[in-house]
Amino acid sequence: MNVKELFDLKGKKAIVTGGGRGIGSFISAALAEAGADLIIASRKMQNLEKEAKALEPLGVRVIPIKCDMESKEDIDNLVKTTMKEFGAIDILVNNAGITWGAPTLDFPLDKWDKVFNINVRGLWILTQQVAKIMKEKGGGKIINISSVFGSRGSLEIAHPAVPYNSSKAAVEVLTKNLAVKLGQYNIQVNAIAPGFFHTDMMEYVFKPEMKPVLDAMVAHIPLSKVGEENEIKGLALFLASRASDYVTGAVIPVDGGLGAK
Repeated sequence: MNVKELFDLKGKKAIVTGGGRGIGSFISAALAEAGADLIIASRKMQNLEKEAKALEPLGVRVIPIKCDMESKEDIDNLVKTTMKEFGAIDILVNNAGITWGAPTLDFPLDKWDKVFNINVRGLWILTQQVAKIMKEKGGGKIINISSVFGSRGSLEIAHPAVPYNSSKAAVEVLTKNLAVKLGQYNIQVNAIAPGFFHTDMMEYVFKPEMKPVLDAMVAHIPLSKVGEENEIKGLALFLASRASDYVTGAVIPVDGGLGAK
């Protein structure tokens, strides 16, 4: 098998949650460019429809489905609709996630629960259902999106969202645990831990009044820059393709070297 064949996703069927914007949009583009048909899901249909239209010229099927990852009913419908439309799920990208900002000592419990419900509980509900389908088919690829904050603390001024880090740490350990448990079914489970990417979730850092904070953040990145779309697409494609058939349980940083310091 040559390299082009290893990375070819033609005929593969994928779900990308949070696929309508930010890193989810970057990954959706990577999979579609490699030939995969996609279900992209999130709470906001407007973003999904815009993304589906942008990917249309690639000649693959891209179907937007509204899904709130806090709702088991929505997740059930996502899986049911995917199977109805595609008949298979080869790739699952668990990208959907939220953060919520408030001072640590005043952080509201209901917002803590909401972050964990979406970032961890919803991810698990979807993954369990999809893994059962992958098992019957003989294998699959699951890619969880963590964060540079999944293995460290963060300054209050730059990231006043105390449950976010803990929720992503949970995703990283779940990734490793599922890799061990699902390996017998030829299901590879890996995670990507992005650093500071220029996305709408991080847009607040790019406001003029936050420039000193942004400059301080970039100063700690060995590559001295914020990540852009093309700097995550290649890794996502690798983990979704046959090129990564002997890689499982990995949490791979894409952070400009920040985690190496």
